Amino acid sequence: MPERQLQLLTTTDDPRPIYVAGTFNHWNARDEAYRMHPAGEPGAYALSLHLGEEVEHVEYKFTRGGWEGVELGADGSNVPNHSRYTSVPWILPDHVERWASPGLIYDPSYLPKVEIIHEAFEIPELIRTRRVAALLPHDYYDSDKRYPVLYLQDGQNLFDEYAPYGSWGVDKRLAHLTERGMGDLIVIAIDHADTERVSEFTPSFQTRLGRGDGRKYVRFLAETLKPYVDRHFRTMPEPAHTGIGGSSLGGLISIYAGIMYPAVYEKLMIFSPSLWVTPEIPFRLMKLTHQYRGRIYLYGGQAESKTMVPNMERFQQEITRQPGATRLDIRLAVDPFGQHNEARWGSEFPLAIEWLFFTQ
Repeated sequence: MPERQLQLLTTTDDPRPIYVAGTFNHWNARDEAYRMHPAGEPGAYALSLHLGEEVEHVEYKFTRGGWEGVELGADGSNVPNHSRYTSVPWILPDHVERWASPGLIYDPSYLPKVEIIHEAFEIPELIRTRRVAALLPHDYYDSDKRYPVLYLQDGQNLFDEYAPYGSWGVDKRLAHLTERGMGDLIVIAIDHADTERVSEFTPSFQTRLGRGDGRKYVRFLAETLKPYVDRHFRTMPEPAHTGIGGSSLGGLISIYAGIMYPAVYEKLMIFSPSLWVTPEIPFRLMKLTHQYRGRIYLYGGQAESKTMVPNMERFQQEITRQPGATRLDIRLAVDPFGQHNEARWGSEFPLAIEWLFFTQ
């Protein structure tokens, strides 16, 4: 079995341990078997990898124990995976000058209780099944309180440490919010459909991606999943206490859900929505109803694309122009350096939660 040694040179102002996540350990961001060791001089680390004879190529990234602490470029931007072939010597060390966030500070006793509602929850509207999880307040079973609910898309990327594209760290961020008195919330995480994700998250009219199954998907969320959650958990089922959200295409379908079901959701958490897919969404759908009220937290980064922020600004202008939208409050948050990734959406999550659910 070939042995290759990874070498890393980095800054020394961060005491957290360094791990390697890659194709050789299923992208586990905190795998003790792949924890790097100091290699003499300050800021130098090394790790020997024992790879099978059949392994010809590996990809990897360095983390501080979670995707919220992944390596960044010198300018704070996201960086591509490192790529190496086993057929050539590994001589030059990798360099990391910056890391994402100084780490999530939280008390583990406040972590939410993660309950898998079902590994294969039936979606009759689409004749498919899906893993659905509930993140309950840490003291859920010690009280009789009822809680507001937030339905979030792309459940695989919300709290799973092994997510290949990174994680929002929702569980840890909820623990930190709890310490600040803002943890009384149930989050329902709905996994995406993998190869059918684009279709499910695309509205059911002509778009740049064709016609999707979005109408059936949002119907499942509002008419099948929400009633189930309200029956099985102590929720505050009223629209004023019910939210929906997601990022990228998950943000687009959450806008669609909010417009199609204004009597269900009055809180929308929309991160980096793929409005380029259907630039006319405000015009084509807002004619269906005038019952817009509640709050929309709209976030995007200028470093994502040239159209991200202009499209969000256009959406904000159009929805607030609609008759009956006087009771609708929109907060537009723009990060001039923000990129399209889970780490950035995770860091925005607490700000959105605080404003949507806990600010008068």
